[in-house]
Amino acid sequence: MVEQKLVLKNIEIKTNHDYSLQLNRWYLKPIGAWPLTSAPSAAKKIMVLVQILVCWAIVCSIMIPCTLYVFFEKVSIRSKLGAIAPLLNRIMGSVNYWVLLQQRGNIRICVERMEADWGLIRKADDREVMLQHAQFGRVIAVICAIIMQGGTFLYGVAKAVQTVTIIVGNETITMHPMTCPIYSKIIDIRFSPVNEIVLLVQIMSTFIVSSSTVGVCSLAAVFATHASGQLNILYMRLNELTDQKEENHVTEQKMIGIVEHHLKILNFISRVEDIMHKACLVELMGCTIIMCLLGYYVLMNWGTFDAAQITSYIIVYVSMAFNIFIFCYIGEILIEKCKLVGQVAYMTNWYNLHHKTARGLILIIARSSNVIKITAGKIIQLSIATFGDVFKTSIAYLNILRTMTT
Repeated sequence: MVEQKLVLKNIEIKTNHDYSLQLNRWYLKPIGAWPLTSAPSAAKKIMVLVQILVCWAIVCSIMIPCTLYVFFEKVSIRSKLGAIAPLLNRIMGSVNYWVLLQQRGNIRICVERMEADWGLIRKADDREVMLQHAQFGRVIAVICAIIMQGGTFLYGVAKAVQTVTIIVGNETITMHPMTCPIYSKIIDIRFSPVNEIVLLVQIMSTFIVSSSTVGVCSLAAVFATHASGQLNILYMRLNELTDQKEENHVTEQKMIGIVEHHLKILNFISRVEDIMHKACLVELMGCTIIMCLLGYYVLMNWGTFDAAQITSYIIVYVSMAFNIFIFCYIGEILIEKCKLVGQVAYMTNWYNLHHKTARGLILIIARSSNVIKITAGKIIQLSIATFGDVFKTSIAYLNILRTMTT
């Protein structure tokens, strides 16, 4: 009977853990960025390596010709500006992909830490709190995929369904415009089937870089909501510390458990910061520039009022803004939650505790005042105020760009 209960508990832990991370696996496994188990088979390692190499080949086959186009193609400044936003989007996605691959060890440790936290649950209230936060993390992960993947996909479709007519010699040719311009001395994309093949490869590269961006954002959201759930459980433990009259040694053991739990949460958040700070810096800088360029594209196309083109720009703009908002919201929530630990500790009936036990609350309050911040490159603290600064900066850049090109 005891063994049966243990098996059922293990199944429940596995189910809850899988529920919280299921969407992240779906986003990252197709690009080989989901961390492997601690002892993967040789065949699994080779398969993932091939997967990664193919993804890098597809992304580089589009990113390199587009870079050459921006620097060496003899076209107008306006045409080159039109290529910078798609190029920056692929550069940002490539950096996010590299971060995911580089930090797979830390990501695996965080995933294992989450599983251990699910295994430590003993009360129904704790499980309910954890499930609520896991559900919230999944909701954010779904919204990330819909907005970010949907935005770039619709932009690609809007480009793909269009056709332009060009004259080559005495021949009139109809072709599909590229989502990302290509340097003409490398590939001549005017003729079929090269035009269709390159367009398909571009759509695939867009999927890869978008998946890496969605993966970074959804991981940050799930890790942050998990840490938030653990902090809520910590608040409950602090409030329960003086609920019942107990022997002093029992209360001391509870205090030890609270301190250890607090330190584990802070260690988890610190590891999340180590994983995310490079990607956050790239997203903060890249999205600011891209939002500026998208505003410029809308203004330049407003005269002809190409509805499909303008709509695709607006959708991508919203996805970029949401991308930045997620990181800033996560940073804000974690800072406020970590500070709240000290307030909750002070608001307990600490005066009913033995004086030696009550002294432990002083250390908790002192530690909670020195919060671990989610930053962009360990330079810029991510908060809602930072989100507002991004908008103001992008508009300032847009005004400068308009002045220089008109």
